[in-house]
Amino acid sequence: MIILAGLMSLFFAMNIGASGAAASLGVAYGSGAIPKKRHALLICGVAIFLGAVLGGSEVVKTIGEDLIPSSLLNANIVLIILSSAALSLFIANLMGIPLSTSEITVGSVVGVGVAYKSIFIGHILWIVFFWVLIPFISFGIALAAGKMIIRAERKYNWLKASKSQRYLSVFVIVVGFFEAFSAGMNNVANAVGPMVGANLISMNSGIILGGLAISVGAMLLGGRVLQTNGKKIVQFSKLEGGIISSIGATLVTIASIFGLPVPLTQVTSTAIIGIGVAKNGMVLFKKQMIHRIIKVWIVSPVLSLVISYCLVQLFIKNDFYNVLVLTSVCIATLGTLSLVKSIKEDSRSVYEDGGGI
Repeated sequence: MIILAGLMSLFFAMNIGASGAAASLGVAYGSGAIPKKRHALLICGVAIFLGAVLGGSEVVKTIGEDLIPSSLLNANIVLIILSSAALSLFIANLMGIPLSTSEITVGSVVGVGVAYKSIFIGHILWIVFFWVLIPFISFGIALAAGKMIIRAERKYNWLKASKSQRYLSVFVIVVGFFEAFSAGMNNVANAVGPMVGANLISMNSGIILGGLAISVGAMLLGGRVLQTNGKKIVQFSKLEGGIISSIGATLVTIASIFGLPVPLTQVTSTAIIGIGVAKNGMVLFKKQMIHRIIKVWIVSPVLSLVISYCLVQLFIKNDFYNVLVLTSVCIATLGTLSLVKSIKEDSRSVYEDGGGI
């Protein structure tokens, strides 16, 4: 069970990388600062690993200790938590939707706590409060910045000159790197927090292995979600892309320092929407992609909570351990097949994008 839980943790981490790629480098790719998809994914992977190793411990403690009593966590429960979260996330990856791994992981942990009637409600409400607050802050800052950018570009023509564009490209890539770094700080806990909380792996080993798996997932599987955030929502100038990445990097880094698991994709996506509203008005909200993203955001934590609650009731409390193992193997097998399919499709899209492989 411990080995199976570890494998599920690594599988989940790869899916986190696939989903988080768009949230960190999608704006740099969409603005044209990084023209080739494979380059954006490589930068994303390196930055995520560094962020996980250097700054991921505080959020790991929150996921492993501050949502439910750590005494509830064992190999069986960890397997249920990770299976519930992984199933929710990989479905979203198949849809090409940037999903918050923090929401589904917290939902899965809370589902276990509800099943055992033991949760730290104060900590959970505090986290949910910031889930709501931070995307609104991101949207507001981006909307105000977008309007200022429009006025500045109209007034100062040199901002659109080729020399200025080269400097802006460097700026966008740098802040995109640090946003991916912040993604590693915040998201590694979602994959290894339950394992560390159950004392199935040490903090340092968990962060290194989890960060590596997330990095690999971003580089191999992040192309589809990268395309969604970078191209399908709204087109960006380089200055706009830099502002979006700066907002995401700043807010998520601050949250990570205080151990708050926050929805990185929501922070970045709402910043993207804020810039889009500044440019195009409220008509942007009529786009089907925006509607679909919002629906998944709402459903994802509830879905993962219900899945984990039902798995505890069915498999743990009724002692169906063999069924639990079989179910987890089926989830991992289906997930692996979908990952292989995604690798093939993303490889073809990289060729079409002119980036090689």
